[in-house]
Amino acid sequence: MTKITVVSDSHGNRRTIDGLDGIFSESDLIIHLGDTSSDGNYILGKYPHKTHVLNGNCEIFACGENEKILNIEGVKILACHGHLYSVKTTLHKLAQRAKELDCRIALYGHTHDARESEIDGVTLLNPGTLSRYAEKSYLYLVVNEGKFTQKIVRIN
Repeated sequence: MTKITVVSDSHGNRRTIDGLDGIFSESDLIIHLGDTSSDGNYILGKYPHKTHVLNGNCEIFACGENEKILNIEGVKILACHGHLYSVKTTLHKLAQRAKELDCRIALYGHTHDARESEIDGVTLLNPGTLSRYAEKSYLYLVVNEGKFTQKIVRIN
């Protein structure tokens, strides 16, 4: 069983990031989907062997990758920020890309809205934002022997 915490769009809110240290330490993997990737690097500094950092559209100094494919316990996952797939207007481009790569899950951010969708057999998951200017949330994803379950967690 692999426990994954996915965050996005932190935009410099290190206080909220630090507040997730307990969750991060218990997770097997941490994925920061960009905006701001330097925040992802901050998490990477604390948890270097289990953190993946993606670039968003608001990067002054891009520190991560534009997209990443992870294969976890038989489940292929596409991770990206989402802006390159126009996720504010449609999720079909992202779902198509995930399907081309044989991914069952596509993780994305950019919209600041936590959301779970399914298109053409691809589960699309947006953890929301950690920004101090919106309702904060993250995604908790568990993968176990080819199956997965997810929960969007709201932060007070």
